[in-house]
Amino acid sequence: MLTGDQYLQSLRDGRQLYVNGHAVPDVTEEPLLRASALAAAEGYDRHYQPGEDASGPYFLIPTSVDELRQVQDMYLDWDFPTISTSNGLLMVLTAASRMRADFPQYAERALAYFEDAKRRDIRIVQTITDAKGNRSLSPSKQDDPDLYVRIVDRSADGVVIRGAKLHISSAAIAHELMVMPTKRMKPGEEDYSVAAAVPVNAPGVKIINASFAPRPDLDPDFYPYSSRHVMTEGFIVFDDVFVPNDRLFLAGEVEHSATFAHALGLWERLGSVGSYVRLADTLVGLAQLIAEANGLERIGHIKDKIAEMITYATLIRAGFEAAVQHSTFTPEGWASPDEMFTNAAKYHAAAEFSRMVRHLHDIAGGSVLTAPSLRDLRNPETGPYLEKYMRTMEGVDAEYRMRLFHTIRDFTADAFGGWKHVTVIQAGGGLYAQKVVVTNHYDMENAKALALETAGITPDGTVVSAAEVPSAELTDGYAPL
Repeated sequence: MLTGDQYLQSLRDGRQLYVNGHAVPDVTEEPLLRASALAAAEGYDRHYQPGEDASGPYFLIPTSVDELRQVQDMYLDWDFPTISTSNGLLMVLTAASRMRADFPQYAERALAYFEDAKRRDIRIVQTITDAKGNRSLSPSKQDDPDLYVRIVDRSADGVVIRGAKLHISSAAIAHELMVMPTKRMKPGEEDYSVAAAVPVNAPGVKIINASFAPRPDLDPDFYPYSSRHVMTEGFIVFDDVFVPNDRLFLAGEVEHSATFAHALGLWERLGSVGSYVRLADTLVGLAQLIAEANGLERIGHIKDKIAEMITYATLIRAGFEAAVQHSTFTPEGWASPDEMFTNAAKYHAAAEFSRMVRHLHDIAGGSVLTAPSLRDLRNPETGPYLEKYMRTMEGVDAEYRMRLFHTIRDFTADAFGGWKHVTVIQAGGGLYAQKVVVTNHYDMENAKALALETAGITPDGTVVSAAEVPSAELTDGYAPL
């Protein structure tokens, strides 16, 4: 296993990075990116164990419900590259299992890659979203064929790929990029059906970076959350990148072009739901604290909004628990979360998130945006005024209340808050993607049978008169009102 220092050294590998208009010769020294690298290094040190056979818990393949829950619980305290590595490798194994019957060579390569990643203790991020160009056109109909990542050359040793992948969190501080098709490809689009593992420093790979917190000198009092939690987002260009055969997991087989995306969606969405449990509970806690600080916790509409936020948090937790508890198992014995519960919970969390934040802002009031900084509180000229007018009651002084306002702003209404609003919806695919999966896994035949029974119609279409139906069936098991 690598230590944090060894990890930081491993990032000095000649990778081509850019941010804010300039090249980045060393990601560990770049002020706009360094904090992300240091956070990942702390994760390496936290997990480090000596010994040649040692490996981190992020390489655990769950084989039971308890192990799956254990992995998901650990996610909550991991840095993003570590979470992404676990999700990405579980995705690769899930895809390998689904492809084994048709293409056993790809399944074996995936297993070998898993073992190699564990041996080298590397960090991996998934690259799935293409540039896409004109969204109304398929990949092969675009005016520029490179708008979806594709194979542009083939040889006995491997393939050459070209294109771009967008919205890739932590790409700059990972070791490898897991490339996969963004959607199901059609016959004639074989070159777009490519999945592969590509080193970040491979010739032709270029990463243009952005961050929700671009300033390296954030005041930790004014930005209590985003000064400690950072994320880089990579726009990755593949400019004729060679991929050897042993790193290829799909190379033209359109029938499995969606296999990787579906597998990634499953694991990313479960991980998201697990984190949204904590996110929702945090929103509830902030709402209750600021209501108490403002002296409004007993007001009817405040209590009602907080009750709705509690219900939101509880339903996310219920969906997460159901997804884990109803896990299925691959032929290899690997546990996979339930598709329907995972996607229903992810949809609910994402669709209602903005409304829960709206409740929080409504409860807190305008000082979420306008509260002065704590530096003003410490200024002898302005501090006394803030001490006098920002307090509310015994036990709620100006600093306590101002810290709550700054936390709510930073967490939900500033740079991090805006980033979070978008990622809650888009991480793991947009809302429509979750509805499609839920619909595909829902037992519609059972629902139709119940509806026919309620209507007094048999499955073959025969109408049953009310007189022929026992009264117990008419009440559907419930006592009449």
